[in-house]
Amino acid sequence: MGTNGSTMLKPLRQGLPPLDPAAVSSAASCALPARYEAVREARQFTRRTLEQWDVGDRFDDICLVVSELVTNALRHALPGDGGCCGADQTPQVRLHLMRWTERLVCAVRDPSHDTPVAGSSDDFSAESGRGLFLVDSFSDSWGWHPLAGTLNGKVVWALFRLQPGE
Repeated sequence: MGTNGSTMLKPLRQGLPPLDPAAVSSAASCALPARYEAVREARQFTRRTLEQWDVGDRFDDICLVVSELVTNALRHALPGDGGCCGADQTPQVRLHLMRWTERLVCAVRDPSHDTPVAGSSDDFSAESGRGLFLVDSFSDSWGWHPLAGTLNGKVVWALFRLQPGE
């Protein structure tokens, strides 16, 4: 943060750090409906998945970050019509969890092309606007990248380093 306390987080517009897809030991994903109950569903899905993967002391950090990323996607990235699916009936928000031996990535795909932006750091008592500050604080790195090809929108991701043996 800046010295005056008003510095905005600048998200990393980049793809994931180099990770060998062949080395993924576990992966899981779920489609999420365009309603706020989806945050709870994402949290439950994440908890069940992480319990199977035994991620040690990063469990709570990962669950918190998933909640924030899904909340941001629902709040800022979906069109105002409240529909759960695009014209092709594809769910518009999708949560992906991928585990490597010593890393875990959670990624949330949404239909928006807008850059994720953190709220002002001046008022931490505000009811909203702190989500990306939490993502930045609890993950080891995070960023976003636009989707290409037939997929529309972007992916916002967070990376967690895991201790060997976790």
